[in-house]
Amino acid sequence: MAETAPSQDVFDVRKVRRLVELMKEHDLTEMDLRQENMRIQLRRGPKDMPVETIVRQMPAAPSAGPAEAAAAPAAAQASEKPAEDKNLGVITSPIVGTFYASPDPNAPPYVKVGDHVGPETTVCIVEAMKVFNEIPAEISGKIIAVLSKSGEPVEYGQALFKVDTTG
Repeated sequence: MAETAPSQDVFDVRKVRRLVELMKEHDLTEMDLRQENMRIQLRRGPKDMPVETIVRQMPAAPSAGPAEAAAAPAAAQASEKPAEDKNLGVITSPIVGTFYASPDPNAPPYVKVGDHVGPETTVCIVEAMKVFNEIPAEISGKIIAVLSKSGEPVEYGQALFKVDTTG
């Protein structure tokens, strides 16, 4: 008798079709609905559409760990440079996205060449999937180079700033 009321069933074909119509109408790519112990997940788009997950890594140690972690993606470049760069730190992008030097186009940049930063200092924003992620320096020192321009795309691990860790 419980199955005689399909209108309450989340898997009713008419309801699923209506959900698909709503997804198209509102340009949604994913919908996840749950009703008691039932669940329906709907996705629109190409079959091989990648799902991007944003993971923010937190530093393991306040100063030594992040400097090593930030310098790791630039290891190939560092191996080609002389040993005098041991006091050079690199702030890298933790995600793929769009680089912004300031919180809005009319505001001054978070940091500029010559500014001193600490591990918690916000140095820029990287926007990914309409989420604006504030990027901390994770190392202490003086900014000696800004390597990206506002509005430019950045890759995971791409160097954004060079930092003199002695200053």
